[in-house]
Amino acid sequence: MFAAVGVAGFMLTLAGLAFVRVYDNQLIRQTESELIAQGAVIAEVFRDRLRDAEPPDTFGRERTAPWPFPIPDDTRLRPILPSLRAADAPLPAGDTPKASRVPAEPLSQAAGQRLTPLLEQVRAATLAGIRVVDTEGVVVASSSAALLGATLADRLEVQRALRGEPVSVLRRRYAEPEDTPLASLSRDTGIRVSVALPVLEGDRVWGAVVLTRTPMTFAKATYADRWNLTATGFVLLGVVALMSLAAGALVGRPLRALMRQTRAIAASDPAGFEPVARPVVAELAELSESLAGMATALRDRNQYIRSFAANVSHEFKTPLASIQGAVELLRDSADAMTPEQRARFLANVDADARRLTRLVQRLLELARADSMTATSARTEVAPVLDALATRVRAEGVSNLQVSAPPSGLKVALPQEVLDDVLWQLVTNARQHGGEDVQLHLAVEQEDETSTVRVLVRDTGRGISEANRARIFDAFFTTARERGGTGLGLTISQSMLRAFGARLELLPATDVGTTFAVVAPLPRLQRK
Repeated sequence: MFAAVGVAGFMLTLAGLAFVRVYDNQLIRQTESELIAQGAVIAEVFRDRLRDAEPPDTFGRERTAPWPFPIPDDTRLRPILPSLRAADAPLPAGDTPKASRVPAEPLSQAAGQRLTPLLEQVRAATLAGIRVVDTEGVVVASSSAALLGATLADRLEVQRALRGEPVSVLRRRYAEPEDTPLASLSRDTGIRVSVALPVLEGDRVWGAVVLTRTPMTFAKATYADRWNLTATGFVLLGVVALMSLAAGALVGRPLRALMRQTRAIAASDPAGFEPVARPVVAELAELSESLAGMATALRDRNQYIRSFAANVSHEFKTPLASIQGAVELLRDSADAMTPEQRARFLANVDADARRLTRLVQRLLELARADSMTATSARTEVAPVLDALATRVRAEGVSNLQVSAPPSGLKVALPQEVLDDVLWQLVTNARQHGGEDVQLHLAVEQEDETSTVRVLVRDTGRGISEANRARIFDAFFTTARERGGTGLGLTISQSMLRAFGARLELLPATDVGTTFAVVAPLPRLQRK
């Protein structure tokens, strides 16, 4: 959302700058178009005045420049299009026209004298400076009588117009002391638009019309329309204010809800473990969900640590109390005890010490299992099952059956993890089922879920319904008198979880118990 606001702000700024530039272009072209329209009429009037004088066929000069604008199929049309832009480099302002050393052409001068009063009236209405020059660039008619007889032959636009080409240029204009900054329509402008149009009679050029005027600037156009723009600005300001309030509500409300959620998390309030309802902004929704997930994970971890610490304390307390009691009896009554009694107490101390040693070792194994990180290991199932069967039979267990898995079948587990988990399941089956229990290892491949299930079945007496719900709890065991710690399945589950696998207790059957190691297939073997 914030990126969108930034982009929108950039685009609005860019659009505003572009608008100002386009508007400046439009103001200049509007002035150019008006001068072209005036010049075209004046050129026709001047040509008609010369026609009345019946000049010879050789009058004027031959047209040498091509028409710079596209000519329609109708050859009677000769369009003149505005072409100036605000970005065009302006020409120097030019010196004040001086008296020509060459006398004006007589026919042109006579036609111009009749045209000068009309140009003065046009200037009063349009504020444009209008000059009509003969074929040598001498002013023969002007909206300002003081310029009659002066020469404009040194002007670039006049030279090109006398070759038969209509030309528009920008010329610099320097501020004058009497300029007013905003109220004047044509002053305090840094440039002038100059348009020069040829007076054509067939392929002959009889003279040119030169018109100049300062265009209205963007600032002056804004000043001229200030009241409408002010009203529009207030409307836009109100719209922006409403949008800002709406954006503040959309962002501020979920932010405040997010702050309440963090305070609830700090106070262990259940409300902090639920994401913010209707956060509107996607990033805030994601942040709220992450906070809720983190708080839930920390709460679960804290409960696990507390429960784990309580269980460890309980598991350590019993053998330590037994050892302490035996030591006190031996210290206080050792002389009165028979050798058999002392041996029994020492045996109890040794058994409890060994139990503590096994417990510490299993706790270290659990810590290593919890800290395992996933790798890209791949293990072929068949060799692991064959090695496990050989190891079991080496310990004198003959009632083990192994179903051969598909050739080349692999799982995304390290070999030692798969071997340790299966050995734990086999050991549990022997501990709880006795030496005569029958074991069966099998493999099932689930193509739809891209997983492999390695099954360990036994024919023991099974697990009661009450114990099935607690079978994976840490320190839960029914073989504590035989040295069980209740951590074997917990360690196995932790090792598998690090690699995206899991240990499952399948539904009870009439005989025995079935565990399944559910492991993912390597990516290359998935369909």
